[in-house]
Amino acid sequence: MSISRQIVFWVAAFVALGLLLQVLGGAVTPFALGIVLGYLLDPIVQRLERLGLSRLGASILILVVFIVIFAMILVVLAPILGGQLVGFTQKLPSYVMRLQTLAVDQGNALLDKYGGPWRERLGLGNPLSSEQIQKSIGDLVAQGGQWVVNALRSLASGGAAIFSFLSFLVFTPVVAFYMLLDWDKMLATVDSWLPLDHRDGLRQIASEINHALAGFLRGQSLVCLFLGLWYGIGLSLIGLDFGFLIGVIGGLLSFIPYVGSLTALVLSLGVAIVQGWPNWSLFFLALGVVGAGQFLEGNVLSPKLVGESVGLHPVWLMFALVAFGALFGFTGLLIAVPMSAAIGVLARHLLGVYLASPFYRGRRDEEAQAGASENL
Repeated sequence: MSISRQIVFWVAAFVALGLLLQVLGGAVTPFALGIVLGYLLDPIVQRLERLGLSRLGASILILVVFIVIFAMILVVLAPILGGQLVGFTQKLPSYVMRLQTLAVDQGNALLDKYGGPWRERLGLGNPLSSEQIQKSIGDLVAQGGQWVVNALRSLASGGAAIFSFLSFLVFTPVVAFYMLLDWDKMLATVDSWLPLDHRDGLRQIASEINHALAGFLRGQSLVCLFLGLWYGIGLSLIGLDFGFLIGVIGGLLSFIPYVGSLTALVLSLGVAIVQGWPNWSLFFLALGVVGAGQFLEGNVLSPKLVGESVGLHPVWLMFALVAFGALFGFTGLLIAVPMSAAIGVLARHLLGVYLASPFYRGRRDEEAQAGASENL
């Protein structure tokens, strides 16, 4: 099969997969989550096998331990996070307006004290009042907060959401168990389907994709867990309102490099200013907690757990999450990282083929090769 036909074949395969996901919608989500969970837990099962356990026994043990830990976390943390989430969404508009008022009042005071003559020379006129700013964007903030509250209420009360949650509880562990039990068999079966002429090349591509996923999914998951605990416990200990919720949100969003830390920083500092004003001690404590977490992530955790050879640029990852989420919903968010890693590896291989092709090298390369052969 020529290179052009191979490209057409794989593009058609990806398009067919996308259409299938679009048609099936949320029905695929528990199965996709089970596959991801099986992929994440497979290295632990392999280590238990090396210690003498059978594949079946190791799969059952790991899955039971994971379910027990998840259930304990859900029972302990769900009421805390739920209560803080409701309270935070209700107070968010007032927090934003309070920050606006402080920014305008303090900014006008500084301008009057240090920049009054310059403001007159530049023709800026009278400063805007906090009432004017609140009137201009207050409705927008209120509508945004109401939209978040309505979305959370519909998500919690909808029958489809309840069915989806129950399907997660039932189907996801079962799918993950079979993934762990038959992982090696499935890989061997898929390997036997590879075309013989291109088997070595496809194995190399699959190995690079697995390396990228193993480095990012497993490593970044541990980073998210650590940062969520660090931010949540640290912000709660310093007495910040909704500190645990802000920490968990920052930890979850740390799956995208820099986004989680930036979110935790903005939310914690905003709440600290409103809560502690005019005292700045809470502000600097929150800044210290988030800054220490960012330092540990950048200098200790990410280099050791994620590594430098992942090949997933943060911008590419954000685009993949947004694009797949918009196309396929929550299922798209689950497959965004594996698909972006696969597309990235395939794109690098296609770029290598293009750079080595006569289409890129052109006549100059042919003339250089002909001249070298004549010299010989």
